Order: sequence, then C-alpha cells, then structure tokens
Amino acid sequence: MAAALGNNGRSPTFVVGSGKQQGTLDSMVRREQHFTESYCKNKPLCFHAKAFQKTHPQKAAKGSTDADATLCSPMLVAVADGVSQIEEYGIDPSELPHELLKSVECLAFSQLLPGHETEKYAGPISLMREAYENTDSMGSTTVLTAIMDNSTKIHGKLHPMIAVCSIGDCEIVILRRGQDGRLIPVFHTEMQRIDGNAQQPLQIARVDETVDPDFDESIAIEVIERGSAVHCVSAIEGDIVVLGSDGVFDNLFIDEIVEICDSMLAPEQPGKRFRPTCGHLLGEVARTLVFESHSKTRSANGRQREAPIGLGGKIDDTCCVVGQVLEFDRKQGDTWAKRHKMQWWRKLFSFTPFANCSN
Repeated sequence: MAAALGNNGRSPTFVVGSGKQQGTLDSMVRREQHFTESYCKNKPLCFHAKAFQKTHPQKAAKGSTDADATLCSPMLVAVADGVSQIEEYGIDPSELPHELLKSVECLAFSQLLPGHETEKYAGPISLMREAYENTDSMGSTTVLTAIMDNSTKIHGKLHPMIAVCSIGDCEIVILRRGQDGRLIPVFHTEMQRIDGNAQQPLQIARVDETVDPDFDESIAIEVIERGSAVHCVSAIEGDIVVLGSDGVFDNLFIDEIVEICDSMLAPEQPGKRFRPTCGHLLGEVARTLVFESHSKTRSANGRQREAPIGLGGKIDDTCCVVGQVLEFDRKQGDTWAKRHKMQWWRKLFSFTPFANCSN
C-alpha cells in the first residue's frame, strides 16, 4: 500500500498512453444543453472571480512543482491540473497547463469580449483546440473552461449561456439562489476517468517518445474534439460558479461545497436590489474550500472523514476558482483590454532580437 501511495503519501496521477485514451473517447464524450425558462433582462453577462491554490504539503516541503493553474477573466474562468508524473521524465509539469490557460485567455479576449472581438467565436471545442495548437510546452494536463457566451438568442432576446468544456477530472458546480434566497446547485459536471481509475483521468498531452512511443499531436486534437464533455447552461445574474481540480471534488461532497458558499455569501433579500459580492470574499470562499479539502485527509480524534473518493479522502495539489455572474460592465472590459494589450507588448519586447542592441 505504501509503495502505491508513493513518497508523497498519495496516489499519483499517471500519464495515460495515447492508445488507451483513444479507446475510451466514445464513452467520455458529452454534448448537452441546459436551458432555464426564466425572466431574462436581455443584457450581456460576465464573470467576477478569484482563485486560490495550495500545494500538496509533502510536495511543498520537498520543493516539487505545483502543476495546477487557474484563470479568472471577465469572459472565461478555468482550472487546469498538470500530471505530476511527467516530472519524472525531466519535464516541468506546470508549463503546459499554464501556457494552455494563457492561450485560452488570449482567444477569449479576441473572440468573446464585447466591443473588442476581432475573431469569430465558434464554440468551446474550437476554442480549446486552437488554444492547444497555439502552445509549445511539453506535458500533460486535465482542464476545464467555463465560457460566458453572449451570442445565444431565444425568441429574439439575448440569452447568455455558460459553455463548459471539460477534459479529465476537474469539475464545476453552478449555484443559484432559490425562492428563500439560499444557494442551490443547478448544474454539476462529472469526472472523466478511464475505467473509473482515480489515477488515470482523460488528459491533453504533448510528449516525446520517452514518455509515450505512440504519441502524435493529432491524438490530442482527437481527445479535444471527440472526448471532451461540453455543456451549455443558462446564465443568470447572481449565479455562483465553483471550479476545482480533483483535489476539491475528490474530498468535498456537493452539499458541503454548497454549505460553505451559503454560509460565507450573504443570502439575497426578496425584493431587494441585487448587490455583487466583493472579490475579496470570493477569494476567501475559494481558500476555505481548498483548506477544507485538505482537512478531509487528516484524522480527527483518530477517525477518518467520509469523502467522495472514499474514507479519508486524497490529499493533492488543489486549486479552486469561485466566481459570480454579473452584468457586463464596459469599464471592466476596457480595463481587461488594457491589461491584455500591456501583456502583449511586454511579451513582444521580451522576445525582440534587438532588445540588447546599443544602436
């Protein structure tokens, strides 16, 4: 048992070979729409989100790499969980997930930000594929993106949708206020794990023959196009989205996540004007969910606690994004656009061959 858990006191996530992934895609794929017939104010929406992540304690003590990555932006939120085993092959497991989410953010800016669109948005699968094709890093990762799609219309009226694209065992739960003002779950994804094995999630990879002799980038594209789970869910102002790596959803039941969010986010008063939650509080909720996930793996009074993955849970690198759906604010959009352009210019000058010339 100790050998199976490895030196970090946990079961590691393994790189899954190309052939094994290809053989499971038909059973993994999901294409679903979830419409809510409710009053729609016919206005574009966006996310306001904050993230928190915590490295596996024993990995942190050894200086090992935390391969989790998060993204919080107005039109897209995301989490990615790099496969740590890749480090055994001399590859930094954090590079691909971070580069992938940076690529996703760039495409979200050019395709989804109202007033700044320069490319046509063709759906979450197309965006994920293009993001992967724009990366160069080696590695393997699971990933989940939640896109705010303001292009859908029903009966001629704007009907914003959250388009979720998931590959692997990251998850998202969407919470909405009920009649009593309390939060209730209205949508929740499922993990994509090969043969139900917690150490073998579906994943996007770019590796060489030392890791997988049969690897070809076309297989990664096939995973995105044929194996991804895609859901489109009606978005309503005030919705709370919770995204997390498997470190969150292996250890916390959905009702525990709801309870934490409900206890920390003040309920809406019927008839009162909607007031957005401050970013600091959203970040505190994310932090609480991560710490509660880790606490599940520690015995209390000699007793182990129940977790979705089993008694005592599974400690892991853990990341979480908590966001709220808000009416799109052009000032917020312009601020994001300015920041994005500044990052683009800094990247341009950091790579220019004339940067160190004296003339």
